[in-house]
This record gives sequence, structure tokens and C-alpha cells, in this order.
Amino acid sequence: MPRILGVDLPNDKPTHISLRYLYGIGPALALQVCEQARVDPLRRAKELSDDEIARIATILDREYTVEGPLRREIQQNIQRLIQIGCYRGTRHRRHLPCRGQRTRTNARTRKGPRKTVAGKKGVKEAGK
Repeated sequence: MPRILGVDLPNDKPTHISLRYLYGIGPALALQVCEQARVDPLRRAKELSDDEIARIATILDREYTVEGPLRREIQQNIQRLIQIGCYRGTRHRRHLPCRGQRTRTNARTRKGPRKTVAGKKGVKEAGK
């Protein structure tokens, strides 16, 4: 099981699919890294030699921000938005959607499970 940047890559998958297990690497970047490292993207990850794994690791380390540093950078960007008090920062602080989605219905992923409000039916009947 090859290990790159502290992440175990799955053995039985092609190299370009296995590289996607690294945070910050998608389909296009995985193929690009394979091309730069002169590795066949369709070869299984278990068939990679130590030299090829080292080449991939050095390319990722030198040219791209992935895994820990990328997570840290994203978190710092969110903290900066919260600190300056912009709209997106306040939405992050309140755990609400930041990109204009509606919140009257939906938005359950950001808001969490429903909090039942007591007496909701009585309000409707009292208004008649």
C-alpha cells in the first residue's frame, strides 16, 4: 500500500484514481501529476516502484498545496472572513449558508437537525 504525504493509497485502483484520496487532488490534477512524474495513470497503485512514489511525492510537495497545508489555508481564510466581520464571515459564524441559498426551507446540512418549536399549530388557528 503506497503512502504519499501521510495518506495510504488504495492498492487495487489505478494510480490516477488512488491519487484522488489526497485532499486537494481531483481528476484533472491527478492525471497532470501522473504525466509530470512520467507514471502510467492506468497502472495499479501496488505496481508502483519506490522511485515512482518518491517522484509523485516530490512533485506534490514542491508544486501543489495539498492535505494539511491546504486544510490550514482554507481554515485561515474562513477565520479572516469572520474576524473582519464581512457578510460571509457572519454566515460562517452562525453556521448558515454563505452563498445565497434559501434558508426558510432546506439548508439542513449547515443548520443541523430540526429544532422543533412548540405551539406552532396553535399560532395558525389563533390567526383565523
